[in-house]
Amino acid sequence: MSVHFEERSGVVPCQTPWGSWYQTMEEVFIEVNVPPGTSGKEVRCKLGSKEVELNVKGQEIFKGKLFGTTVGDEATWTLEDKKLIRIVLMKTNRQAGNCWASLLEGQYAADPWVQDQMQRKLTLERFQRENPGFDFSGAEISGNFHGGGPDFSSLEK
Repeated sequence: MSVHFEERSGVVPCQTPWGSWYQTMEEVFIEVNVPPGTSGKEVRCKLGSKEVELNVKGQEIFKGKLFGTTVGDEATWTLEDKKLIRIVLMKTNRQAGNCWASLLEGQYAADPWVQDQMQRKLTLERFQRENPGFDFSGAEISGNFHGGGPDFSSLEK
């Protein structure tokens, strides 16, 4: 579901010196621009459930503890067109309220506006999952959306 929602509504990227990262309720995506012509043999990528490390052509791009935990054996990386590394991490906590404020602890933090937009996006994604007959991809949201938005689970149906 999140892939289709993401395709229709776009992403909210957090720009970094090496590229960008963005998130859905289920996944964190990291896009790293590398020199054209980079080969897979020149990439060293370690993906763990709590830490990540990326080196390209012997130079460290980033290394550190992830903001949240991920499913380590479901993480992947690809080199696309010999100029872009795409890393996909599966979050262990897949709730709308689990909006990462940064990629790594203390590094690559989203500024307040981007963080706000990310949380809005995750809340709308949650509404889309809960109401599959509706299309929230172009919706605007205001009010109580932090922490995943209001909890309607206790209401009678």
